[in-house]
Amino acid sequence: MTTASTPADVVRTEKVRTTGGASRTGTTLQYLRYVAGKLGGAAVSLLAVLVTSFFLFRIIPGDPVKAMTHGVPTSAEQLATLRRQFGLDLPLWQQFTDYCAKALSGDLGTSYQFHAPVGDLIATKLPATLLLTGVAVVIYSALGLWLGTRSAWHHGGLGDKVNTGVALTLWSVPSFWLGLLLIIVFSVGIGPIPGLFPTGGMESGAGETGFAYILDVAHHMVLPVLTLVAVGYAQTLLVMRSSLLDEMGSDYLTTARAKGLRDDVVRRRHAVPNALLPTVTMVFINLGHVAAGSILVETVFSWPGLGGLFYQALSVPDLPLVQGLFVVFAGAMIVMNLIADLLYPLLDPRVGR
Repeated sequence: MTTASTPADVVRTEKVRTTGGASRTGTTLQYLRYVAGKLGGAAVSLLAVLVTSFFLFRIIPGDPVKAMTHGVPTSAEQLATLRRQFGLDLPLWQQFTDYCAKALSGDLGTSYQFHAPVGDLIATKLPATLLLTGVAVVIYSALGLWLGTRSAWHHGGLGDKVNTGVALTLWSVPSFWLGLLLIIVFSVGIGPIPGLFPTGGMESGAGETGFAYILDVAHHMVLPVLTLVAVGYAQTLLVMRSSLLDEMGSDYLTTARAKGLRDDVVRRRHAVPNALLPTVTMVFINLGHVAAGSILVETVFSWPGLGGLFYQALSVPDLPLVQGLFVVFAGAMIVMNLIADLLYPLLDPRVGR
């Protein structure tokens, strides 16, 4: 037997529906305003990068034209012709406006030393950098999250003290120094330790193909990846440990334990998700470094990526190439930070309200 709804019941039902719909609409509008603000901030940051990349490298000592013709007899007329060809004879403000107009259209200019479009040079070197730093970032992000969680959950114990001590030590070690040390020990060989790995490069150049080529590249990657992982995982571990320690005294964890949940479930389902926001930022910053690579590590190990290309460009200085690489490096960081900001409200609905 069904009970007929009274007019009051109908009114209450409609109020609930209206209130729920208005709440969802308000939440959506809040998120859209949040997204618009973050997109605007990213656009301003990119504009600042363009301005900085132009003026910052203009203060580098040295004449690009003289550096390109070093060791080659060149007359004053030829030097003037080269400056006119590369637009270096124009007033600084005109060079700046031309640079911004071309950069916004995707044209990063032509390299002085390679006489090739900067975009093509970056596209050629990018796969090697993505391979090296991409593998390293995945490894040390996962390692740092796992060890950081365990250290915080068992803080004060022997494992926590060892992990924290090692992380602090490695975080303070310069990456180029660690790379050189690994080359001395594991490439050159020292004492009873034989030279096991190549001193540099991405491949041996013996013409391997297929699976043999993959093994050859992996063999060359061991030491540079180990260098990046050793320095990189420490930061992720310390940030995750600190964030989780802040959450461990919260009332919701006490409530979860009072309900009879196992300690492992309390950690995985309740504590860790709420401690992830600072670590998410760290992970996406690390992902931004995938495009930027590691200038020092790539240079030490002669890795044919963007880091080594940047070092070559600075030595001239090759202004269009330096500027283009700087824009790519900074742009990757801005985009990764933007993605992290847009993910925050999905991880914690309180963000953006």
